[in-house]
Amino acid sequence: MKDLNELNYARMIEFEQRIYGCNGNGGNGCFQFMSLVDGMPIRAIASDGGGWDHVSVSRADRVPNYNEMEQIAGLFFKDDETAVQYHVPKSEHVNHHPNCLHWWRPTEERLAKPPASMVGPK
Repeated sequence: MKDLNELNYARMIEFEQRIYGCNGNGGNGCFQFMSLVDGMPIRAIASDGGGWDHVSVSRADRVPNYNEMEQIAGLFFKDDETAVQYHVPKSEHVNHHPNCLHWWRPTEERLAKPPASMVGPK
C-alpha cells in the first residue's frame, strides 16, 4: 500500500479521532474523495496489520461501482501491487454498512493470479 500520508489532503481527521482515538498515519486512516463518476462523496477507511492491507470503500447512496473501486485502488495501492475483493461463503459475511465494498492485499505473501489468457487475448 502507498504511504497514506500522501492522501492527507482528503483525510477526515475528526472521524479518525472518533474511530481510532487518535490521528491516522501512513498505514491507517479515514478519507473522503469525490467520485470521478458523478462527483459525489466516496469514503475510504484504510488499515494495515495482521498481515493485510485493507481499504473499505463506501457511498451514502449506493454501493461503489467498478470505476469508483478502481479510482480508490489507484489512490491506495502501488501500480505493481495486486489487491482483491473476496467473495466469502454466506456464513462468513460481515456487513456493518450496506453500501460498502473492500480491497484486500496480503503483506507477507504474493496473491495467486489466474493466467491473463483466461480473461481474454491481449
